[in-house]
Amino acid sequence: MIELKPAKRLPRFDISKIYSKVLDRPIAGNTGNSLAMTQRMIHIDSPLFVREERLKDGEDVTSIFDRQGPLALEIGCGTGDFLLQMARLHPEVNFLGTDIYNKGCYKTCRKADLAGVQNIRVVRMEARHLLSNHIRRESLQAVYINCPDPWPKKRHRRRRLINSDFLQLLLYCLSPGGRFYFCTDFADYAQGVAELFPCQGFRNQLPEPFVNHLEGYPSSKYMERFRREDLPLYFMVQSKDREYRLEYLEPPPVPSPFRKPAEQRGIWAETT
Repeated sequence: MIELKPAKRLPRFDISKIYSKVLDRPIAGNTGNSLAMTQRMIHIDSPLFVREERLKDGEDVTSIFDRQGPLALEIGCGTGDFLLQMARLHPEVNFLGTDIYNKGCYKTCRKADLAGVQNIRVVRMEARHLLSNHIRRESLQAVYINCPDPWPKKRHRRRRLINSDFLQLLLYCLSPGGRFYFCTDFADYAQGVAELFPCQGFRNQLPEPFVNHLEGYPSSKYMERFRREDLPLYFMVQSKDREYRLEYLEPPPVPSPFRKPAEQRGIWAETT
């Protein structure tokens, strides 16, 4: 068993305080979280960026690619380092990146445009909304989640993206044999996700519930930062059992981790 090390963590910036001085419009939180905060909007004119209004309710995201191919999703693509590396390593795969931060979407598109990578598309959308409304049943070859917000305070842990309800949504979206990759730098988050397994419909692809190194796995900006500071990372890889049969035809509901849904608080922003 890999030992969980309570290593000293790098400070995480309070984005809400940073952006409170830039009052343009409110947005939702990153990677499945729904915090009210503000952010200066950067116009994105990249052909790789797909505005939310282009996707009608229930429309499958495969329509935004110029070709047919396996589909993989990164939730919380940040500045695009990981997504760009994956797209280069697997040119036959269509990669979709989603992030709730406008600036992250802009940087991801800019890097992909400069690199001439065409098998990437980026949307600015909350993760659960995207999975529930725009991902076809059993259509994802892989889902990647790297260093999401760990919500370290005990009273906030219910806001974490990965929970049993979210895993049921992944089972709906993953193709038979499709893989779910999860990486965190937060020991408590790793332990919490590990305790969700074994879970019906998933098979662990590692000798342990999690490992500290995954051979051949590209690094995101945050992962490189933690490695430079000699902080541990925790990797998990689960695959959807090929024999598993979905008992539901529609995406399962995923309750909001907040007392009042974001849309009722009026904090969802239109994509610009």
